[in-house]
Amino acid sequence: MKKTLLILTIAALLPACVSKKKYQAQVKRYEVLNDSFDLVSFELRRCLDEQRRKKEVIQELQAEVEPLKKTSSMLIQQLTDMSVLTKAQAESINRSIENINAKDYYIRNLQNEMARKDSLNLALVLSLKGALKDINDKDVEVKVEGSAVFISISDKLLFSSGSYEVLPASRQVLGKVATVLNGHPDIQFMVEGHTDNRPISQANIKDNWDLSVLRATSVVRMLQSQFGMDARRIIAAGRSEYIPVAENSTDQGRAQNRRTRIVILPQMDQFFRLLENQ
Repeated sequence: MKKTLLILTIAALLPACVSKKKYQAQVKRYEVLNDSFDLVSFELRRCLDEQRRKKEVIQELQAEVEPLKKTSSMLIQQLTDMSVLTKAQAESINRSIENINAKDYYIRNLQNEMARKDSLNLALVLSLKGALKDINDKDVEVKVEGSAVFISISDKLLFSSGSYEVLPASRQVLGKVATVLNGHPDIQFMVEGHTDNRPISQANIKDNWDLSVLRATSVVRMLQSQFGMDARRIIAAGRSEYIPVAENSTDQGRAQNRRTRIVILPQMDQFFRLLENQ
């Protein structure tokens, strides 16, 4: 309404002041300006509407964000709690790994000791066989069983029948064995006497137990007195007739069972020390 009155007022006044041509030009310019004003007003309203809609969207998003913030705070707290738990678990796992590594180290030590012992046994067997190579194989046997080295010597090389006095000729075989063993002063060994199952009864020998022990101690005395072996390394034992290697029903079998056996003992003290260290 105001705009219409303004136009009428201008229309009434202009003819009196300006020429018709100028008047028409001014009217046309006004119309252009009026159209621009309408366009700008429309754009302004559109912008205001857009701003209002965006504000509403922002409010809606803020309404959605608030619970997300709360959830995020809860998650952060949970993650913090989980990180503490994970740290405790990590420490437990590290301790377990350390224990496993310690046990693995312990096992490797045992394996190394066993390998060293096996190597020592092999070296002893080779040395003994080399030293006894000129002795009849049937009269002397060198072998490894389990963790020990066994030297089995037929009694015909050492004793007369029913006697426990060591024959002078036995010095050859016992001397060669002593030479090898003296080269390994840390090794302990046991001398075992074995008999057949034929009963024996003499004035100073009650049975095969006596005979087997007496023969073992006779060999030990010779090793100690004539070959300089440390008595602290030696054990004397009698096994009587109870560990035969052949049937006692034949002369040949009984001859095989009458033997003296030197058992080179495994060095168990090394393994005990490892256990004690653990």
